[in-house]
Amino acid sequence: MTTRNSTSAGTADAHNPARPAKNAGRFGMLPRLAGNSYIPLGLFARVPLAMLTIGVLTLVTAVSKSYAIGGFAAGSVGVGAAIGAPLLGYVADRLGQKPVLIAAAVANALIVGAAVVLVYATPDFSPAATWAVLATTLLAGATSPQVGPLSRVRWMALSRRLPKEQRGAVMDTALSLEGTADEITFVLGPALVGLLASLVTPWLPLVLAATMTVTLVTLFAVHPTHAAVATRKTSSSGNAGYVPQESVKWARVAVPVAGMLCMGTFFGSSQTALTAFTGVHGSVDQAGLMYAVMGASSAVAALSVAYWPAAFTYAWRWVLAAVLMAAGSAAFFVPDSLGAMIVVLLLVGIPVGPTMVTVFSVGSVIAPPQWMGTVMTALASGIVAGTALGSSIAGALAQSAGYQTAFIVPVAAAGALLLLGLVAAAVLRRARD
Repeated sequence: MTTRNSTSAGTADAHNPARPAKNAGRFGMLPRLAGNSYIPLGLFARVPLAMLTIGVLTLVTAVSKSYAIGGFAAGSVGVGAAIGAPLLGYVADRLGQKPVLIAAAVANALIVGAAVVLVYATPDFSPAATWAVLATTLLAGATSPQVGPLSRVRWMALSRRLPKEQRGAVMDTALSLEGTADEITFVLGPALVGLLASLVTPWLPLVLAATMTVTLVTLFAVHPTHAAVATRKTSSSGNAGYVPQESVKWARVAVPVAGMLCMGTFFGSSQTALTAFTGVHGSVDQAGLMYAVMGASSAVAALSVAYWPAAFTYAWRWVLAAVLMAAGSAAFFVPDSLGAMIVVLLLVGIPVGPTMVTVFSVGSVIAPPQWMGTVMTALASGIVAGTALGSSIAGALAQSAGYQTAFIVPVAAAGALLLLGLVAAAVLRRARD
């Protein structure tokens, strides 16, 4: 076989991808399919988004001297992302990922930069000035490039060019890798913000995020794999290499979206309740590091999904992982020290990564190919909206009744995930029929 560099390999794969060698190993197949540069590029291009919410929270709180205003500003980023993500996915389905990602990267970098300037230009944070800051951070969230969901769409498009018997294993591997990448950035982004803000200045993380967005997201946008994803045409004659057009059954899509809403609720409430816990048993500034423990075990466990047998269907993967999440999160009530909580977080994180990978997999099965960008970004926005919901509910409970009561929220979210897993089993059975 002729040796190729990563760029030429990516170009060839996007148009006529080579079949991954069976002896390359599960994860070794992916660079052969997308090119050597694609995986690290897809990982680092999503770091700015992971920095955005906590970066806004840190900057606005530091300048305004108000936790409330900082919290509202961070919340507006989440609301903007929840609204903007599906819209960006919809436009990407129609126009292609490349122009949409480039436009979003430039717009987002400019708006984040404007937010930094506006915050420092607002000395008194009067109601009018505060609303201006919130509107700007809302736009920052709405224009944030959705690298993670659109990367999943690229893997799905690339996998369809493989022999049918290879597609399932490749997609399981790709989605488990994507889940791990999300978990890594969820940990890396806030840690980077905390480090730069505390050691240098609060505005630096957002300026760095804007710079990374306009460079790395643009490189991701023009990577040759974008050509593998066909656009959805309005004519009735088909859609540029995909299957003939079919309408999306939104009632079915609502099941994994609701699952991601529960996942986000679990994340947001766990982090908030954990902050209250560390405030009692340690220091609140330890909450991020504690939460990273769960993210670490979740990221490692997500990789294991690539090796799960095909006979273990998506629906029952969802159900089993949700059972383990519910059982594990019930242990949140037990620890009375930071050391004990670290052990619990390690255990709870194990089913979290596989659950997220599986819900994305269910979405990929239910969604028609020409609507894949819309559905994947809708799933991502479900996480964002759920995180805001979980944080607000758990925060109110922690404030009024203590961290023990706040931990009820992640347990309830895991229980709701279990019920949705059973619904997903019925939906997938009906989809096959």
